Amino acid sequence: MNTSNKFCFCTLAVGDRYRTHAQMLAKDIQQHTHATALCVLTDKPEYFQEFPHVLAFKHHLQSVKGYHDKRFVLEKALSLFDSCMFLDSDVRIIGAVVGEMNWLDGITARAGCDLRQHMTNIRNPKEIQVIEEVAQKLNIDIQQVQWFHEFMFAMSAQPELSEKFFQLWQTISYLFEMRGIYHGEGYAMGLAAAKVGMTIRFEREDKFPFFKDNIEQVRIKKGQSNPEEKQIYFDIHQKIEYQNRSIPRKVTDKLMKKTVFVYRLLRLRKFAKNDSDFHKLFEVKI
Repeated sequence: MNTSNKFCFCTLAVGDRYRTHAQMLAKDIQQHTHATALCVLTDKPEYFQEFPHVLAFKHHLQSVKGYHDKRFVLEKALSLFDSCMFLDSDVRIIGAVVGEMNWLDGITARAGCDLRQHMTNIRNPKEIQVIEEVAQKLNIDIQQVQWFHEFMFAMSAQPELSEKFFQLWQTISYLFEMRGIYHGEGYAMGLAAAKVGMTIRFEREDKFPFFKDNIEQVRIKKGQSNPEEKQIYFDIHQKIEYQNRSIPRKVTDKLMKKTVFVYRLLRLRKFAKNDSDFHKLFEVKI
């Protein structure tokens, strides 16, 4: 593996499905850009021992449904490299990575728009209410906030600014989750970046060909992709997502999922209770 500390890919892979997806991603990187590291936060680092270019670190999910744990992935990657690109674990790199991954300071996303424009597509009024509440408490003009699709984006290290960004992201995430909105990491990142002065920019041209199931479905509908050529990737994705399980296993998994969900909600209250910035900014009673 290239020992350069300039750039790495990074992802979150906690649980059977996500580890299996991440193993496929690791193979893709090995094939198409073998000199590039992949930093993985996972519950079972031993699953990646066969890949010399993978840096796997033990991690247990902290946010209620795991979405905001992207923060820990980015923090770890940027502690080791100058810049990183976060990819959802089920993204596939399906062709050569051409050129060097050089990124300007801040966040560079593939797709997004200003937050106010994106809010016109939000169907849940509670989400809009919480976004506006956070913006008001932080004295942020929503018109100045950027939203971006979180499945693929790059970030360059800015030591002092990044630290403030990650801390504020955590604080904002508590409010979203306390209000029952467990995804919302795109909102949290956009709001935190606007507050601390971190730039979010967009680069629409892809650095490499990739497959992401929902993105590919949109491309096919627009006539931008050949479904027959991509069917093999859809088949692999479906096989991983819907593994054959016995009925007892399905029941056990469902009960465990509910138990873990309740546990993380209770833990959230504890974390939020100990976050002085959370109380100071949002005046929320725990």
